[in-house]
Amino acid sequence: MYAQYFGLSERPFSLAPDPRYLYLSDVHREALAHLLYGIGEGGSFVVLTGEVGTGKTTVCRALLEQLPVDVDVAMIFNPRLTSVEMVSLVCDELQIPYPAGTTSLKVLVDALSRALLDAHARGRRTVLIIDEAQNLSSRVLEEIRLLTNLETTKEKLLQVILIGQPELADHLARPNLRQLAQRVTARYHLRPFTEAETHRYVQHRMEIAGQRQPIFTRLSVRTAHRLSRGIPRLLNTICDRALLGAYATGQTRVKEQIVRRAAKEVMGRRSLRRPWILGAATAAVVVVLGGTLALLASRGLSSMGAWPPFLTWSLRAQTPTPGSAVAATAVEPPTGEPTLALILGDPSITADRASAFATLYRLWQLDAPTGPADLGCEFGRRAGLRCLSRTGTWTVLRRLNLPAVLELTTPDGAKHYVVVSELDGDRATLRVGERRLTLPTAEIERFWDGPFVMVWKAPLTGPLPLQPGIRSRDVVWLREKLAAIDGTSSAADGALYDDELKKRVATFQQSESLTPDGIAGEETLVRLTAAPPGGSTPSLTGARP
Repeated sequence: MYAQYFGLSERPFSLAPDPRYLYLSDVHREALAHLLYGIGEGGSFVVLTGEVGTGKTTVCRALLEQLPVDVDVAMIFNPRLTSVEMVSLVCDELQIPYPAGTTSLKVLVDALSRALLDAHARGRRTVLIIDEAQNLSSRVLEEIRLLTNLETTKEKLLQVILIGQPELADHLARPNLRQLAQRVTARYHLRPFTEAETHRYVQHRMEIAGQRQPIFTRLSVRTAHRLSRGIPRLLNTICDRALLGAYATGQTRVKEQIVRRAAKEVMGRRSLRRPWILGAATAAVVVVLGGTLALLASRGLSSMGAWPPFLTWSLRAQTPTPGSAVAATAVEPPTGEPTLALILGDPSITADRASAFATLYRLWQLDAPTGPADLGCEFGRRAGLRCLSRTGTWTVLRRLNLPAVLELTTPDGAKHYVVVSELDGDRATLRVGERRLTLPTAEIERFWDGPFVMVWKAPLTGPLPLQPGIRSRDVVWLREKLAAIDGTSSAADGALYDDELKKRVATFQQSESLTPDGIAGEETLVRLTAAPPGGSTPSLTGARP
């Protein structure tokens, strides 16, 4: 809405994890250095803590980009798991095969141990990264500690990075976890931005979006820093809303008063613990306003000068022409559709991980049970589906074209899980509990910074990825799928993944905007197995109701 007005190519304060906007402050660089040091020293555990929204995910993403090519990484985004579920998920992330449906911890640990020894023999290292680690139970933490006992005479076969909120440090300080605490080789606690870092951060994001001139005054940035307490996620949300406010009132600079008003809309009037009060009040005002606008217009109140400042902003924000007097009759009537903020704040609506996965499986026409039990990926695995967990953007979701569970975080730090079932331009359809609503993707981005999980149908029997040198029936299947796409006949030795097949895979990847490395990993296989329009597989461009 405001991008063109301010000379921007896009919204600079979107919460989507676009790597172009990566900003590492001094504290983030120091945290990254601690993580790299801990891994380089070959220790068992590295711990990173920080308040909600301080940039732990940003540091983790930067770490993944700087890890050597000989490191295999398993990422766990939701650690509310039992010991069996945790080890099986680690195996899934590392593409380690194990008997389907097994509930034996010994069987899973044996499979993991063999794979780690094999990786070590090939000169590779393995790192397990667990986000939201403050949610790990003591029993699962102890099981993870035991996994780090897998070692050779010289080094550990598995290194673990625990990332979480400050409660994680308190958890590790408990006497029953002292053995684990003694194995931590590096710790770091992320602090919020200083005021100087906030100024650099705001200007950095504005410049990446194409505007080098200072749109935010120094006093407005200082105010944004104070109200957000230097927390990057809150800072993004406040600055985004402030740009909208400046646009709506026809101002070319974002000033202190606009930032204050934006913060009140985002955070509530009193504190972060009551984030939805102002949104609910505003919605009520708009509903009442919609019923009286015609009457007021008929009495001659057609100029915005007749309205209080707050309502002036609200009304102007709904019009496409900034900086001009707006007739009250030009305001669109309210649709009655509740905002995502109100939906997530409604205690009567269930938006936990278990209900989201149940909804996702129903889109696959699977009779998923409802209840407190978290189905997770295990239920889908028994039905022949694989999980794909990633952190990405709407572009990534469009490319993969499958419904996904999104992890949303509200300003009070609460986690909510919804299913995105359709994408149409800049609007997305979400399933939240029993509700179904279509919203602008920009509104969803206020609460989503990238984590998603989707399931896909993989008619493969062996481990992934498929890569040069492998000989298996899965390679035969890969050749047949590519032949159906490019019309090229299979080679004489169809079971061998040779250089010719690598080139064909790279060509397909390039056509799908994937990294053309010639290796058939999960994202490549998801696109290969994509069903044609009208098929039985759900998709974001035509998901079944």
